[in-house]
Order: sequence, then structure tokens, then C-alpha cells
Amino acid sequence: MREAIRLAVEGLTSSRGGPFGAVVVKNGQIIGRGQNEVTSTNDPTAHAEINAIRQGCQKLGTFHLIGCELYTSCEPCPMCLSAIYWSRIDRYYFGCTSQDAAAIQFADDFIRHELSVPTEQRTIPAIPLMRDDALAAFAAWQAKTDRVAY
Repeated sequence: MREAIRLAVEGLTSSRGGPFGAVVVKNGQIIGRGQNEVTSTNDPTAHAEINAIRQGCQKLGTFHLIGCELYTSCEPCPMCLSAIYWSRIDRYYFGCTSQDAAAIQFADDFIRHELSVPTEQRTIPAIPLMRDDALAAFAAWQAKTDRVAY
């Protein structure tokens, strides 16, 4: 956790992005480090947790981080929480809470709320389109004999 916090401070003082840092650990060793780099890379997905997960996966040569833990300086936003679940990290630890982040104008709670609202009532319009055509890709996936399940 100390390394995640150190990365958060280093990232903000070097103007890489917001005050967030994260590390992925396997068997007591850090295998992935991340800082928030949203503003320096113009990438809204460049959160500390995402960057640490990407680095950890590259180091292990896999897209699952089973047997790993994530330490992050702040409670993960909905995107990062989803990445934690997709990567199958065993557990995560966090420092600051989402309420702490909201107090310094990080609006994770707005996104959390939007996810609980029916699609047709969300702030950003979500409009179903060409479902039957899109289902062809799913049918091809099901028929693919050499697919890698995830």
C-alpha cells in the first residue's frame, strides 16, 4: 500500500494525472505498477488500477491475475472495479474511499448512480441498434472451435 500511495504522490507531482496509484502483487512481489495518467496521455481509461493491471498481465503473459492482489490508493471507480473482476484478482485493498474522492471533485458516485438506472433513463442516451446483425458475431464466437474462453 505504501508503494501505491507513493505512486499516487509521484504521479500528481510530476503532472501525469490525478492523485491515484496502484500495484499488483503476486507472491509478495510487485508485478505491476500504475499511476493515473489520464491528463498526460489524453486517455480517460488510463487510471492507476488499469495501468497496474495491464503491466501485471504483460509481466505474467496472461489476461487473468488469479493469485494476485491489488493495492490502490483509493477505492476503485466503476471502470477499475470492473477491470479487477475481469482480471480475476483475488482481492484488493484501498486507502481513500469514494467519498474522499468525491470531496475533491472526482465524480465516481455519478457513474455508480448511472449504472443503477435503467438504460433508457441514463443521462447519456443508450439506443439499441441492429441487434440481429450484431448477434452474428456472437454466433460466430460460439461456433469457433479454437476460441480462448475468458
